Amino acid sequence: MQQLVIASNNEGKIREIRQMTEGIEPCLPVGKVLSLKEIGFTEEIPEHYHSFEENALAKASAINKFCGKNVFADDSGLCIHALNGEPGVDSAHYCGVRDDEQNLQKVLKELKGAEDRDAFYKAVICLIWEGEVYYFEGICNGTIIDEKRGAGGFGYDPVFIPEGYNQTFGELPLDVKNGISHRGKAVKKMVEFLGQQNK
Repeated sequence: MQQLVIASNNEGKIREIRQMTEGIEPCLPVGKVLSLKEIGFTEEIPEHYHSFEENALAKASAINKFCGKNVFADDSGLCIHALNGEPGVDSAHYCGVRDDEQNLQKVLKELKGAEDRDAFYKAVICLIWEGEVYYFEGICNGTIIDEKRGAGGFGYDPVFIPEGYNQTFGELPLDVKNGISHRGKAVKKMVEFLGQQNK
């Protein structure tokens, strides 16, 4: 039975991806989707590249080299029009350290007084499958509000309202968020690809 590893230590991200793949695992040629903890990988993987694709590939390659299993990694971030696309690939450490609250507060401070609050979340998944590399992308457009709402999600979710909704990602139920999010769209594309490998 082939296995697939999620190349992430982010508990919020793992929880979301697990829910996205729940119920479809029996349909995939991969068996159980494994976490880094389950394969015994505890190191931090550097993400010092300037594109989502390069960072995702770096993470996936490191784990593939470590365990020899099929693996996927996602790199994602929030891109804000008024900030010229920032924080973008630097979303996880925009304030200089990996701290969700400090990152969020820096964004709110820099957007203070801005009329243009448009933004989008982008996710790029790099899948290493049977030695070949594949990419899957997802984008979710929305706007940034000026104060946090909701206790769900992680990162910038409490200030991001997706297009067509009036609640933030921090307020929306996880199953709703996963159905419309950048990561949800990218995972769906990857799952469709994996489903084809079983035919």
